[in-house]
Amino acid sequence: MQNTQKMFWKKLLGDSGEALAVNYLKKNGYEIIARNFKCRYGEIDIIAKENKIWCFIEVKTIAKAKAESPFDTIGKKKMEHIESSAAHYISVNRLGNEKIRFDAVGIKVNGGNNEIELVKGIF
Repeated sequence: MQNTQKMFWKKLLGDSGEALAVNYLKKNGYEIIARNFKCRYGEIDIIAKENKIWCFIEVKTIAKAKAESPFDTIGKKKMEHIESSAAHYISVNRLGNEKIRFDAVGIKVNGGNNEIELVKGIF
C-alpha cells in the first residue's frame, strides 16, 4: 500500500507541475499545441510554438525540500527518448522544414511558493 501511495503523490506532483508549466508558458508567449504526446519512442510533456519555433518541452517538478535542481533529474536516456519522440512527431506531422528546439521547465513546489524556471535549448 505504501508504494501505491508514493506513486499517487508522485503522479499528483507531476500533473500539478505540468499544469503550472502550461500556464507559465502561455504567459510567456508560447502557444500550446499538445500535452503528453505519446508514441512508441516515449513521451513529450508539452509541444508548443514560440513565434515560429516548434518547442518540445520536458517538465520536471520536485518538492522544494530537495536540494537538487529539477534539471538534474533529466538523464541522458530521457533526452534520447524525447529526441526520438520529437523526430516521430515531426515526421508524422510533416514538419521537416520547421525550426525546432528542446526546452525544459523546472519547478520546485513548496506550498503556494513555487519556483518556475524555463531553459530554452536545454539539449
